[in-house]
Amino acid sequence: MQSLVVREWKASGSYPDPDNVDGERKELVVKLLSQDPENYKDAPTEGIRRVLEIVTGQKIPRGERLNVDKIDYIRLSTTVATNALLERKGQKHALVITKGFKDLLLIGNQTRPKIFDLNIRRAAPLYSSVLEVEERVTLVGYTSDPQAAEHAVQFNDDGKVTRGYRGPGWDQNVHGEEGEPEIVQGLSGEAVQILRRPGENTLKSDLGKLREAGYTSIAVVLAHSYTYPDHELFIGKVAKSLGFTHISLSSQLLPMIKMVPRGVSSTADAYLTPILYEYLDGFFDGFDEQLRSGGIDTPRVEFMASDGGLLDLDNFSGLKSILSGPAGGVVGYALTSWDGKEKFPIIGLDVGGTSTDVSRYDGRYETVYETTTAGVTIQSPQLDINTVAAGGGSCLTFRNGLFLAGPESAGAEPGPACYRKGGPLAVTDANLMLGRLIPDYFPKIFGKTADQPLDIEASKVGFEKVAKEINEAFKSNLSLDEVVYGFIKVANETMARPIRTLTEARGFETAKHILASFGGAGGQHACEIAKQLNIKKILIHRYSSILSAYGLALADRAVEQQEPSAEIFSESSFPRLLNRLNNLTNSVKAALEKQGFNGSRVMFERYLNMRWEGTDTAMMALGSSPRGDEDVPKEDFEDAFKKAYKHEFGFLLEGKRIIVDDIKVRGIGKTFDSLGPSVFQELAELKTNKIDHGTTKKKETTTSVYFESVGRVDDTPVYKLPDLDVGDVLRGPAMILDDTQTIVVVPDAEVTVTRNHLYIVLHD
Repeated sequence: MQSLVVREWKASGSYPDPDNVDGERKELVVKLLSQDPENYKDAPTEGIRRVLEIVTGQKIPRGERLNVDKIDYIRLSTTVATNALLERKGQKHALVITKGFKDLLLIGNQTRPKIFDLNIRRAAPLYSSVLEVEERVTLVGYTSDPQAAEHAVQFNDDGKVTRGYRGPGWDQNVHGEEGEPEIVQGLSGEAVQILRRPGENTLKSDLGKLREAGYTSIAVVLAHSYTYPDHELFIGKVAKSLGFTHISLSSQLLPMIKMVPRGVSSTADAYLTPILYEYLDGFFDGFDEQLRSGGIDTPRVEFMASDGGLLDLDNFSGLKSILSGPAGGVVGYALTSWDGKEKFPIIGLDVGGTSTDVSRYDGRYETVYETTTAGVTIQSPQLDINTVAAGGGSCLTFRNGLFLAGPESAGAEPGPACYRKGGPLAVTDANLMLGRLIPDYFPKIFGKTADQPLDIEASKVGFEKVAKEINEAFKSNLSLDEVVYGFIKVANETMARPIRTLTEARGFETAKHILASFGGAGGQHACEIAKQLNIKKILIHRYSSILSAYGLALADRAVEQQEPSAEIFSESSFPRLLNRLNNLTNSVKAALEKQGFNGSRVMFERYLNMRWEGTDTAMMALGSSPRGDEDVPKEDFEDAFKKAYKHEFGFLLEGKRIIVDDIKVRGIGKTFDSLGPSVFQELAELKTNKIDHGTTKKKETTTSVYFESVGRVDDTPVYKLPDLDVGDVLRGPAMILDDTQTIVVVPDAEVTVTRNHLYIVLHD
């Protein structure tokens, strides 16, 4: 399902809304199928067309190029790159690598995640061909030298050598092609000896053969290019002159030490970015030419990156879009649920059709820098989102005496059995059988003619067959409701597992969190998952079923810059590190100012990527986050690193020196100065009104719903969310629904309606 949120547009006199006398800002929600080729080519374009029709009051024919004069900005998140990676349908490309390292990425780091498997199947590499380049640079000296500073090559301010290497192990007889070693200063400050430069003629010949073979995309990965990128830049320049349309240079994508993750990430970018841009070309074709030009008077087009920040087209790539889809949901619940005063940590539960995404927010987005997706280990900042194959479309089966929910999914085609297309039993069927979905209040878009309601009879026939099989296997007499609910319990446990991984496994008490539930199926499972985890408080946003799109509307613009380093962290080196951080901060600040962000709307996060000497586990240590033009306080990176290391591993390597591998600054341009009072501030001042299910006129109807603790409740009240007023309080059991979601309130739960949320408290 594709969702579109238009936020903060100001209605004018031309907008056909007679009630909008003050021209206040409004929110408009449009939800449509992500794929419907019989009616439209591209869902976001179709959504924008529908919005423009509503806002202008004019009919706009489908297929007509849209005029962008009335658009301020467009924000997109996409799963194009994710799906291409999962399905292995990316761009054919070649790997260009230093001679002698042809099999480096194939060998990888020799990790064996399934060490006891007798039949290990390693994922195939993403690249299709390898070109080895005659080039080589090496580093002078070594970082772990206890007297590294005394032995190091010294340079003047112009980068010229003023003193040679003084340490042991340096072969004074090694010469470059000119007879003397050619030594330059790398970006990290290390001395780099150039042993061999790539030959232009040979390079043109070899790259030309790749072009003749049909390659248009390459990934360039050279040894030590993180600190000396010149050879990669040269190869990129030659490749561009030969007509390669996409060139992923590892030194530009990821200027970090460690050639394997840097190389794999670059091949992933060369594999995914052409596919992503092919999709974006189709999107831009639906609008005036000026949209893509990005001029001063044209709308901004911004894209959600995997780390939760917005990027422009020039900085958006396949590598940065792998978690583009679910990232919007994390931003949505974080910005709408967090209270800076109370500081309750939040667990995000995004229950979709085929999977459930779980994340945690405690005042800052939790970010990981290395992840494995579809067998490919990628080094790139991403929100820490744990995904499990359990959602509304997860298939339900009884096999070998076990109730199973997933990992197979019915998908959208044919879909669950109740979709009238002959699909298998799924979680959606179970919720329908238990009364947690009401066909009369569900869109009638099913069957071959796409105009039929959900088919509960198909679900019933399927479950009766499974119930008979289960009762025969266990020699029991379980009712149909008990069997169906058994599958729901299994699905809930599967969804709860990654929550425990993000909390208990990392030293956080699960019960002290608030559960923020969203996604199309989230409201049907939130209360029971919270009870299972002993979580007492739940927040469900009014737009919870489209919170990923809503979060995209709220998200902030992000600019990041990073440089390699090889400094040993000490009192003497800190001023140099601070100077480099300040230079990066000024550069990031200028980039944000160019995009219209300044003053209090700008925040900075300054990092040092630190590790203990003799180890290879580096951790990003965050200093303070100064705002705008304030003076930068002295940042205690060492303390931040030690706290993070102690929390992760339980000990410190006291006595060892700390090495700084990278310097990074992330600038954030705030989209909104404030989103208003938090839900907890609102609750503290809210005047409440307890609703009596028996006498209230707000009740839409009653229905029969099964609950574990009390069984069938035939007169469960049903409320429409738009009919409830802010301050209304009702007790479970109950159901609350609107056009896009159904929320199940279990017995002994109490719901308070706030301006933007349903606040649910579970009582013992």
